[in-house]
Amino acid sequence: MTASTKQDAPSGEAVANAPVGRPRQSRHDAVTAVLPGWLRVVVLTLLVAAVTIPVGYILVASFMPDVDVANGQIVPDEITTQNYVRMWSTVDLAGGLANSLVVSGIVAIISAMIATITAYCLVRFAFRGRLTILRGLVALQSLPGTLLLLPIFVLFSSARTYLDITIIGTRFGLIVTYLTFALPFSTWVMVTYLRGLPRELEEAAMLDGCSPIGVLRRVVVPLSWPGIVVAAVFAFLLGWNDVLFASVMTRPETETVAVALQVFGLSQEGGAIPLYGQLMSSALVCALPVVVLYMIFQRYLVGGLTAGGVK
Repeated sequence: MTASTKQDAPSGEAVANAPVGRPRQSRHDAVTAVLPGWLRVVVLTLLVAAVTIPVGYILVASFMPDVDVANGQIVPDEITTQNYVRMWSTVDLAGGLANSLVVSGIVAIISAMIATITAYCLVRFAFRGRLTILRGLVALQSLPGTLLLLPIFVLFSSARTYLDITIIGTRFGLIVTYLTFALPFSTWVMVTYLRGLPRELEEAAMLDGCSPIGVLRRVVVPLSWPGIVVAAVFAFLLGWNDVLFASVMTRPETETVAVALQVFGLSQEGGAIPLYGQLMSSALVCALPVVVLYMIFQRYLVGGLTAGGVK
């Protein structure tokens, strides 16, 4: 080493005494710096309380006698499980659960399948009217469901007159109704997700001899499970939580669990001893499938909802 090199090289003491730059602020610190620490604690506490207190009361009330719940008691004098036994004979909860599972499950599967195929065509192929379809998918989300209730009912009622096909009061009619609202949202979710997939994987599969259908089945679908799960779960929730269309499009044999709960709740108004304990237990049982669904597909939901957020 030459003398000039030794002179230019900084000594260990100089390096140790050199001023240290300000550490880079992490993303978490940048986000949490918006609110002071004490205010964040207050806001989070209020949000958690707003969610847990009503659910906690429903859980406690489901183990209380109907008289205690009707009297407005918060702390139970006795704990009973009879509400979970009697509710099955008080309201047709089993039939409603079966109808909701069948209708919502079929809507989720069909919606996810059609949305995946449609989104693949919209993202990977250029054709006339492509942008119009994409804009139409967004515009359809702004239409309120109550605005379409009467036209859909009249259209399905006319099918009985002109085509001799009964749609009103059947599960088929409810499935078609829910697909009307689930498909635009599911398709847009898949469009957003497929835009983030690299084209090189599909081009490599085509070089190996895959057709567009083969690429969709062997490459796109296995890589798109988070987006497919998001589309299917939201379509399932649309059918599970709906009361408006289900109350008009069904009859007692095909009514969903949401309609059964609504009828059960309305029947308790003005009663001698309202069966509020059974109503609380019925609500928890009806919410259980959705909770289990979220727990099973939680990691897919997070990945699918955040897809396309960072480019």
